[in-house]
Amino acid sequence: MSSSPALDIIHANCVDVAGTGVLIIGASGTGKSSLTLKLLALGAQLVSDDRTQLTTSGQALIASAPSTIVGLIEARGVGILAMPTIAHTEIKFIIDLDCLTRERLPYTKTQNLLGLNIAVIEKSETPAFAEAVFLAAKFGLSPHV
Repeated sequence: MSSSPALDIIHANCVDVAGTGVLIIGASGTGKSSLTLKLLALGAQLVSDDRTQLTTSGQALIASAPSTIVGLIEARGVGILAMPTIAHTEIKFIIDLDCLTRERLPYTKTQNLLGLNIAVIEKSETPAFAEAVFLAAKFGLSPHV
C-alpha cells in the first residue's frame, strides 16, 4: 500500500518569486494581503490569497490555491482583484506576520509544516520589508559572517 501525500488548507497567502514559494501567515488583519500586493507589484506571481492548499511531494512543500479562489486577491478599500496566477509553487520561506523581530540580523528559524521544516522570516518594521522579502526569495539568504 502506497502512502498519499499530506494535504492541508491553511489561512495564508502565497506568492512565487522567480521559482521560490513564499508562504505568508498571520492572524486576520496582520497585513497578509497588503504584503502580497506589495510583492506582486515588485514582480512576484500570485499563487493564493486568504487560503492556501499545501501538499507534499517527496521533501518539497507545494502550495496552490483552492479552486474557488484561483486568480483572486482582496485589496481592502478597492475590492476583489482578478490576477494572473501560477498553479503551484514549492515553499522555501514562511513570512510570519504574527512575530515581530527587532533584530538587525536575526537568525533563521524554522517551522514544521506537514512534516517538513521551512525557514521562517519574522515581520520587521523596516520600511523596506516587502523589498527585502522579495530579494531574499529571489536571491536567497546569506549566513551570518
